[in-house]
Amino acid sequence: MDERAQLRKLLLEKSYREGTFTLTSGKTSDFYIDGKQTTLSAEGAYLCGRLLYGLIAAHPEKISAVGGMTLGADPLVTAVSIVSYLENNPIPAFIVRKESKGHGTDNYLEGKNNLPPGALVAVVEDVVTTGGTLIKVIDRAVKEGFRVGLVAAIVDRQEGGGENLAARGYPLASLFTRKELAG
Repeated sequence: MDERAQLRKLLLEKSYREGTFTLTSGKTSDFYIDGKQTTLSAEGAYLCGRLLYGLIAAHPEKISAVGGMTLGADPLVTAVSIVSYLENNPIPAFIVRKESKGHGTDNYLEGKNNLPPGALVAVVEDVVTTGGTLIKVIDRAVKEGFRVGLVAAIVDRQEGGGENLAARGYPLASLFTRKELAG
């Protein structure tokens, strides 16, 4: 079984649930994908890291860092960074806070000291519904002086997120669409 098929199987076993759920966007859904159940497993983290790193490595311009919104993206950016190191192409990770620390450096973006000024970055998320979380990450990265070259997710729920991101000039690359994952 290839890595993508292996990840799909793992997502269906660990993360995909049917029922009635309220999403971060406030929408109600008859299914839920709890990406952290997969990304926080050793196998899931490795597979997500490998596959997302593949998207980054294939980008026509050199991506200098990978980041995302805490908490969903934390295991993803760490996995990608570790895989990149193992591939002899180290890419540092950064994490965007939902709120500034309110003390110390008062940062929204952690890890920025590892990035060169004006760096081209990738932003990632486990599951995209409306794209709102990724838009916040993009806005905060741009405000810090970085350029966003790639926006990627493990799963696109196909509920407008890809279109919302594309309308802002950031096409979404996903490892799976809802249809590809669950039929």
